Amino acid sequence: MPLNIVLIEPEIPNNTGNIGRLALASGSHLHLVKPFGFEIDDTRLKRAGLDYWQHLSVTYYDNIDEFFSINKDKTMAFLSSHGSKKHWDIPFEDNMFLVFGKESVGLPKPLIEEHQNSLFKIPLYSEHVRSLNLANAVSIVVYEGLKNII
Repeated sequence: MPLNIVLIEPEIPNNTGNIGRLALASGSHLHLVKPFGFEIDDTRLKRAGLDYWQHLSVTYYDNIDEFFSINKDKTMAFLSSHGSKKHWDIPFEDNMFLVFGKESVGLPKPLIEEHQNSLFKIPLYSEHVRSLNLANAVSIVVYEGLKNII
């Protein structure tokens, strides 16, 4: 797998469904960390993922501690509006983990504080936009990564 897409506590099923489709299209593995803001069999999730969900490479985790315990030695980049470095400066490598927070508040503050050296943001060029839609943000970063590793 070229990249790993990690969603920490995703809240909106349509976003997760779209990101699942993106993961499949990009050859990436999707990691979903509970709790979710929806049920995994939610029809909105399936509708957004269409009939692709059955082909998706996905791993589920009961909580953030389980995710980091299992993947503690992996190379990770954390995406947050609080990052000081741009997403195109991520030192992309094959099998890297790209970690995104939930739609309403982003990554948990302890993660932001602990991973300052690997914290990146997608630049926004309007003072009227606070953030991008999660599915759009994941798309931007994943394809930038593929451009750099393929």
